[in-house]
Amino acid sequence: MPNPGSALTNRLNTRGLIADRKLLISHLSDVGYYRLGGYWYIFKRQPVADADGKKDERFVEGTTFEQIWKLYTFDRQFRLIVLDAIERIEVYFRTQLAYELASHTGPFGFLDQANLPRFKQDEYTDFIQRCKDELRRSRDPFAIHFKDTYGDHHELPPYWILVNLMDFGTMLRLYKGASVDIRNHIATSLSVTARVLESWLVALNTVRNICAHHGRLWNRGIGTRPRIPSRPDNPERHEPYEVRSDSMFGILTILSYLLERTAPDTLWRDRLFELLRRLNADAIKHMGFHDGWEKCPIWSPWITRFTKEKAPSQ
Repeated sequence: MPNPGSALTNRLNTRGLIADRKLLISHLSDVGYYRLGGYWYIFKRQPVADADGKKDERFVEGTTFEQIWKLYTFDRQFRLIVLDAIERIEVYFRTQLAYELASHTGPFGFLDQANLPRFKQDEYTDFIQRCKDELRRSRDPFAIHFKDTYGDHHELPPYWILVNLMDFGTMLRLYKGASVDIRNHIATSLSVTARVLESWLVALNTVRNICAHHGRLWNRGIGTRPRIPSRPDNPERHEPYEVRSDSMFGILTILSYLLERTAPDTLWRDRLFELLRRLNADAIKHMGFHDGWEKCPIWSPWITRFTKEKAPSQ
């Protein structure tokens, strides 16, 4: 049976891609044509229809598969770095949410819908069912211990266990259902509004799912765009560089901002900068890093520190 990668290699070669044939067949067989397609389309010329109406999707002259593979391997490592940041923020948020809810409404406060006033009846019913399902499926030692020790008396565990059973989406539902006071208190501790924080968490959940499914992240536009606080309230997000929410730069800026408040000693930015060094200026621009981004006050202190630490000794 012929290797499908061979026919696909022929197609790419006829469109002008420069590649070692054996290596290209191997990578197409291992990774797949359409997964790699997300990384090579920026190297294609503007398609022009021929006399028969067919579009000529040729590569820009001189494009090599090595350039495409470099982006693909960069993205694989980029996803890991982004997931690391989201994990730190997620753990912090779970902890704060459990603490605030338990201290205001009791460890089992979720059993009374009045303690989650922003839920409609059907939303509350669905939330409780999700919690039961996640407890039933969990094989975490703390969940098993609860079921074995307290299962006869409590159908669900207290908040500090419950929040660690939830997936990100269920946790986000819990935050949305919490009272205005609790939502505001958590958001204010991060120096943002509850509305902004919710939009950030929704966007980070989308990014987390992309990473978990090994999707392309490098130049990805996020459909659930996070809110950027207004200029009067947060000038550091607008001057001297405008932070936009429609690119990975916006997501990374949100991650950097939140890490500064939840994990101030992390070296996450240094690892990000090291990885970004592997890309050329054009590839970085596709992520939303446009001229002048280094002057953004959310990034500039960390860039200065990183540059000094990496400077060659005299």
